[in-house]
Amino acid sequence: MTALLRYQADLLLRSQRWLPPVILYAAFLAVGVRGGQPVLDSLGYTAAALLPVAAWLVRICVTGEPPAARACVAAARGPARAHLACLLTALLAAALLGVAAVVVVTLISDPASTGHRVRVPPTRALAAGLPAALVCALLGTAVGALTGPPVLRSTGRAVPAMLLGALLAAVASGSPARAAVSGLVTGSHSGRAPVPLPPLAGAALLAAAACAAAAWLTGRRSP
Repeated sequence: MTALLRYQADLLLRSQRWLPPVILYAAFLAVGVRGGQPVLDSLGYTAAALLPVAAWLVRICVTGEPPAARACVAAARGPARAHLACLLTALLAAALLGVAAVVVVTLISDPASTGHRVRVPPTRALAAGLPAALVCALLGTAVGALTGPPVLRSTGRAVPAMLLGALLAAVASGSPARAAVSGLVTGSHSGRAPVPLPPLAGAALLAAAACAAAAWLTGRRSP
C-alpha cells in the first residue's frame, strides 16, 4: 500500500490538477478570514470550507490516472487496493492542506473570544481547530468516494451529486462536520475551545465505510 500511495501522490502532484481546489480554498479563506478576527470563529470557517475541497480532491485522484495505467496497477495490486490508494491519497492531501490553513489562520487571528472579552490561547485553539479540519476532510473524502467512479461514472451526475453531498454533509442535522464547526463557533462566545472528539470518531467511521464500499464496488465492477 505504501508504494501505491507514493505512486498516487506523485501522479497527483505531477498532474497539477490539485491547483484549482487549492486556489479555491485559498480564495475562500481570503474572503472569509481577516487578521484580528476571533480565532475560533475563523477556524470554524476554515474547517467548513475544507469539506468540498476534500471531495474535489477525491474526484481528481480517482479520475486522473490514464485508463491503461489504471488497468496495469489494478492487475498488479488488485482494483480494490488501487482505488483505496486513490482515496487515501486525496484524504492525506486534504488533511495536509487543512493543517497548513489552520496553523496560518491561528497565527493571524486574535486569540480571543467573540467580542474580544476572553483570551483563547493559540495552543488551545489549535487543539480544537485541527480535529475540526480533519473531521471535514474525512467527510469530504466520504462524499467524494460515494459520488465518484465507480459509484457514479457519469460526470453529469457525479459533479452535482458531489456538490449536493458536500452541502448536506456540512449543514445536515447530526452531521459530524456541522457538530465540529458549530462547536468552534459556539465556543467562541464563551472563550472555550472544545476538542471535537465525538465528531472526529463519527467522521472516521463514515469515511472508512464509504471508502470500503467504493473499493469493494471497484473490485466487483472490474473485468
